[in-house]
This record gives sequence, structure tokens and C-alpha cells, in this order.
Amino acid sequence: MPYEVKIRRQARQKLRSLPSNDRMRIVDKIDQVAVNPDDPELDVKALVGSDLFRLRIGGWRVIFGRFDELRILSIEKIGPRGDVYK
Repeated sequence: MPYEVKIRRQARQKLRSLPSNDRMRIVDKIDQVAVNPDDPELDVKALVGSDLFRLRIGGWRVIFGRFDELRILSIEKIGPRGDVYK
């Protein structure tokens, strides 16, 4: 059973502002994470000192939290590699 994906307003706005090809790649990867967040091919890593994870998609990063008991992925931020961690 896939996770339910919730995208915060800031992340949704960033996603809408991206070119369509980048937006589609990011949405496809988020959908793959929702089906199986532990898939090693997705390059998901835990952020040090936080409950959050990062998903790498080329030069873009998706920062998300995972609530296993509720089966929810909460997309916190979407941004370029250098800026998303700030």
C-alpha cells in the first residue's frame, strides 16, 4: 500500500515554478518513493541530526518526512542542491 503524499505550500509553489520536464521528473520520483521509500535505487538518505530525508533528482533535492504509522510522506522542501538545506 503506497504512502499518502502531502506537499507543503512552499514546496508546491516551487514545483509549479519549475520547467515542465524537471517538474515531471520530480513528481515521478516522489511517486516512486510513495510506493517504496526503502528502494536503494532511489538514493534516499536520512539527514544528519533530523527526522527528515532527502531525495536526489539530478541537481534538485526533495526534503521530506516519513510517518510510517500513518503511511504519510510529507514533502517539506524542493530546491536546487546548494540551497535546499539552508
